[in-house]
Amino acid sequence: MMLQSWRFLLFSGMLRNYTLLFCFQLAMSYAAAQSINYPEEIPGMERLIVKTKEVLAANGITDYDIAVKIGAYPTLKMEGYRIDWNGNQTIILANDFSGARYGLLAFTEEIANGRKPDQVNGRQVNPSMEVRAIKFNLPWDAYRESLSMDYHLSTCRDLKFWEAFLDMMMDNRFNQLALYNMHPFQYMVKLPNYPEASPFTDQEMADWQVFWKGLFRMAKERGVEVFIVNWNIVVPETFAKHHGIKALNDTSQVVLDYTKEAVTTVINTYEDLGGLGVTLADWMTKMTAAEREDWIAETFVAGMKAADRPVKFLHRAVLSGSSNEMRRILDAADFQDPVQVEVKFNWSHGHSTPKLLITHASESGAVNTGYWNPAPENYKIEWMVRNEDFFILRWGEPDFIRSHIKTNTADFMNGYYIGSEGYIPAFEYFTKPEIGRTWNYAFERQWLFYSLWGRLLYDINTTDTVFEEQFNRKYHMDQGRQMLHAYKLVSKMPLRLASFFGSTWDYTLYAEGFMSPVTPPGYGFDDKISFFISLEELMDHKVLDPSYLSIKDYVAIQAEKEKVAENKKTPLDLANELTANAMEADMLIETLAAKGSIYTSEYNQEIDDLRAWSLLSRYFARKLQAGVYLELFRKTGEAIQKRDAIKALEEALVTWKELSEVTSKNYLEVPYIVGGVFGFQDERKDYFSWKSLIPEVERDIEVAKSASFQK
Repeated sequence: MMLQSWRFLLFSGMLRNYTLLFCFQLAMSYAAAQSINYPEEIPGMERLIVKTKEVLAANGITDYDIAVKIGAYPTLKMEGYRIDWNGNQTIILANDFSGARYGLLAFTEEIANGRKPDQVNGRQVNPSMEVRAIKFNLPWDAYRESLSMDYHLSTCRDLKFWEAFLDMMMDNRFNQLALYNMHPFQYMVKLPNYPEASPFTDQEMADWQVFWKGLFRMAKERGVEVFIVNWNIVVPETFAKHHGIKALNDTSQVVLDYTKEAVTTVINTYEDLGGLGVTLADWMTKMTAAEREDWIAETFVAGMKAADRPVKFLHRAVLSGSSNEMRRILDAADFQDPVQVEVKFNWSHGHSTPKLLITHASESGAVNTGYWNPAPENYKIEWMVRNEDFFILRWGEPDFIRSHIKTNTADFMNGYYIGSEGYIPAFEYFTKPEIGRTWNYAFERQWLFYSLWGRLLYDINTTDTVFEEQFNRKYHMDQGRQMLHAYKLVSKMPLRLASFFGSTWDYTLYAEGFMSPVTPPGYGFDDKISFFISLEELMDHKVLDPSYLSIKDYVAIQAEKEKVAENKKTPLDLANELTANAMEADMLIETLAAKGSIYTSEYNQEIDDLRAWSLLSRYFARKLQAGVYLELFRKTGEAIQKRDAIKALEEALVTWKELSEVTSKNYLEVPYIVGGVFGFQDERKDYFSWKSLIPEVERDIEVAKSASFQK
């Protein structure tokens, strides 16, 4: 019995030892299987590795082996990637740092969507657009000065903000950031030959340089090139006062010498700065196109050539430009990298139609094809798709972006810029604090806008599923498809308004507010009463997209009993489309809202934004109908047309009041523009809310009631 006990104890001890050895080997095998290997020279990968490991763990994947490799793979372009599964190993291939980052981001996203590593196999993506840029106006010495700019002064000096913004850019595959400012150089360097140009002490300048270097370094770690862009002949007030000259448009030799030295010094001071940009318009008054380009050549081009290293050059094609004169100075400059020439697509309202109908590259606004015909040899065109049309309501229409890219891709162009002049996506001053905010910065609220533009510019073949799954991950739900479809339907409203109601520069249209603060010459009637698009202004205004018929032109055809051309869309056709979109969206919104209580407050705010766009669609539709009916009454004298116009406007008023209730629940009344610029001295007009415009909506009804037959 004792012998058996001894044998049992011996066996138990051996078993225990074998168990310990097995557990040790098992632990070692698991440790070996949890590996992510990558070239250490890739900057910024540590953050992505941490994120990937968190996602793997959250999805219950404890056995993984990932290898990131950089080589010279013939099927891959720069910034492209390939993901393969070999044995038990995920292999991410790329030809450069950005491609490696994007490949790991894509792999991590697939895991977050519930896929296993071996299911992410054989994926290869090359960028559709080489340049995927965001235009960002800085608030100090802002081109558009207003309270809405001043809000951002401290936020835009905070590197925590820029870290978040640059993370967003990398996640969405943006690779350029253009920082616009009236005269940025005084905030960046203090020149030995012109110390009077700096308004800062040595310590203040040192603090500014810490900020800039930190921003540029973080951008480089995320594969984002930063450009500093200014408005030509501008000098600091301290410099102008010292030399007894004008701060704007002084063409004296001292300004030329100062600008050239500032350009060189900025490049030499900031080793991570990607490029410089310049615009020719605004201050270059009383100068010929040749004189403007000569000034650029003697300052920016000469200053860049004198620097210790090459940087890229952005030459904006704007109002006072000449394609021939620009080609002349670029040919002579002989830069190492192709120059980027940015052209405003449909002027300041690129969120309109995918058709290129006007640009900001000629005095008339007509398309100046001289910038790309003949095809350039030392520069490429980038379309600037400006957004001056919606800042508050969330927006997302992927089909519009796809159509835009497909329609306008050409050999002479290589990318897009997106961004605003009258809005900075930094400090969040729209949302009422008491309703619950789950984000820190303004751009985070517009996450879908940036995701759609960035991801589709990087890969035009990105499917809706990618964005639907983003909704599902963000709100831990399974209704992403319905949410994206609802956005598609209602986000057409500002596009249709900007296509129907022709506009040019920044404040000639604000679609989400149904506002047109100023009417460009030759575009139609301006009542000079308010910023709101009144019924009479809508009735007498030219279209941007020639496939639409204006109200006036349509009624003229009807009065003559002529047939509408098949390729034309009438105002009533557009009204029917907007109404149908709203009706379909409302059914989706009702389903989505039913589950709102189990999601976050941000989800419910998204639902309210969808409601707001749907109501704006209905309002626009009723107003189009009213405009047609009233114009018919004025032409024919038929009383029923007048009654129908009044009825449509009364329905529009009910809709606008409902819109005011929905938006007032979430949003504050906020500054929009400085009304004095347009001759409005009432400071209340500088602020915007939908509720404040109710009297203007009511005024349309009175206009219709007082209308008379015009023989």
